[in-house]
Amino acid sequence: MRERIAQACAAAHRPPVSVRLLAASKTFSADRVREAAAAGQHDFGENYLQEGVEKIDATRDLPLTWHFIGPIQSNKTRPIAERFDWVHSVDREKIARRLSEQRPAGQDPLQACIEVNVSGEASKSGVAPANVLALAKCITGLPGLRLRGLMAIPEPTDDMALQRRRFAVLRELQRELQEALAQEGVVLDTLSMGMSADLEAAVAEGATMVRVGTAIFGERAKT
Repeated sequence: MRERIAQACAAAHRPPVSVRLLAASKTFSADRVREAAAAGQHDFGENYLQEGVEKIDATRDLPLTWHFIGPIQSNKTRPIAERFDWVHSVDREKIARRLSEQRPAGQDPLQACIEVNVSGEASKSGVAPANVLALAKCITGLPGLRLRGLMAIPEPTDDMALQRRRFAVLRELQRELQEALAQEGVVLDTLSMGMSADLEAAVAEGATMVRVGTAIFGERAKT
């Protein structure tokens, strides 16, 4: 997988170190996480809260960074705030405020990305592009959170040109957001976009973090 990322970076004239690999470990066991960690993987992403917390507990002896990347329900914010290092799927002010309030005193701020619905699907979570700035301003005023950038999960497609257009929307939103927040001293350094099927398009459009599950762990069991 790192070789694939390196090839994508070479094609985009970017250094491989500019893209961080996040192993999406949902449905895979803590033992599989340990195997990946032994191979040098450090960052792991979870979509399901209880499963993620169980894996965090089972691997607490390892120096791992845990990212929550799934949809967030209001009644699930406390464990995310208490147990995870990053959250990629903040999409409304209520969630942002709860995460900030519930982040334990003494811990570093929770590293946060705003999830953006770049493809306009009604069934998708994520804030509309037009509302990103208002949510970003809210987050930057919350002491328990540190805004790092944007995240998106566009609709699946094999059309690389369409993949790139969707990711380009997020990249341009991040550029505009950085300009709007620059006077406040906010630095946005994270574009969390791209998965196993579309990481080349994401890297070409500036992804700094790709969320990869299948290409690392194999196919997930059908439920």
